[in-house]
Amino acid sequence: MKQALQTPAERFAAIPDYPFAPHFCEVSDSEYGSLRMHYVDEGPRHGPVVLMAHGEPSWSFGYRKVISAVSAAGYRVVAPDHIGFGKSDKLLQTSDYSYQQFVDWMVSFVRQLDLTNIVVLCQDWGGPISLRTLSQMPERYSGVVCANTLLPNCENPPQGVPDWPGAIVEDWVNLVRSMEDMPVGAIVDSVCVKSCSDQVIAAYDAPFPEPRYKAAALAFPLLIPRTPEMPGSSENREAWKVLEQLDIPFVTAFSDSDPSTKPWETVFQSRLPGTVHSLCREIPAAGHFVQEDQPELLAQVVLDVLQYTVAGSGA
Repeated sequence: MKQALQTPAERFAAIPDYPFAPHFCEVSDSEYGSLRMHYVDEGPRHGPVVLMAHGEPSWSFGYRKVISAVSAAGYRVVAPDHIGFGKSDKLLQTSDYSYQQFVDWMVSFVRQLDLTNIVVLCQDWGGPISLRTLSQMPERYSGVVCANTLLPNCENPPQGVPDWPGAIVEDWVNLVRSMEDMPVGAIVDSVCVKSCSDQVIAAYDAPFPEPRYKAAALAFPLLIPRTPEMPGSSENREAWKVLEQLDIPFVTAFSDSDPSTKPWETVFQSRLPGTVHSLCREIPAAGHFVQEDQPELLAQVVLDVLQYTVAGSGA
């Protein structure tokens, strides 16, 4: 068996606004055996669960202020780090990762924690992973908040996104393909509207003491399904069939300043029958990482959805 990397704990000693106790579960991999998957688990253990799924090249730190706001309102918040990110184990090579593995790990995670009555908040790659997970176990979910994310189905052309994948996505994929290292904190900062502090940039860099720890961050862009033949394309089309039959509340919370995902806002709103248009929000003065630019506004959308699901009738 290959031996996964573990980021030394001292790398996380000075993380700002992240007072959360670490929790770990184990997920399996055919080449690495058992892998440690880290997650935050805050708030009461009864009632709805908010599952916050991060994207590329972030980790649960990005949701820190949203976690605090939602848990302070009396809800349980669970925020995992995908394998390869944050405090979770890291595989050695980009070829060790696949889209399907990230879905399988999330499915295993939800089952192990026996999470039910889930409102999922997903951003960036958190969407393609979480929405696929939801499609496999919809009975565990009670609502969805999609923030600056997508679920590429590679239809020809994709409904609502006729130029998919578009220059922004292709340029990003080609740029990462040429990299041997990735300035993670600087990349996060570059697509935020508000400049991140040096401490915050360092926190995004913390999981990666050396370039060899960054295989997942370098793999994620290359795994985006961009053609009908790519792995994940057909599976996403099957997931859409399930999502289009669900009547649980779907809400979008896309930024006003993220051209890479903005077209998918209308795709979700038009294709998902559970869309609650009255709760959908365009988040102002926010870039790709809306949870970094406008955490309070994003938290309020989540709380609105929780209140809506608890009320049942939406009244």
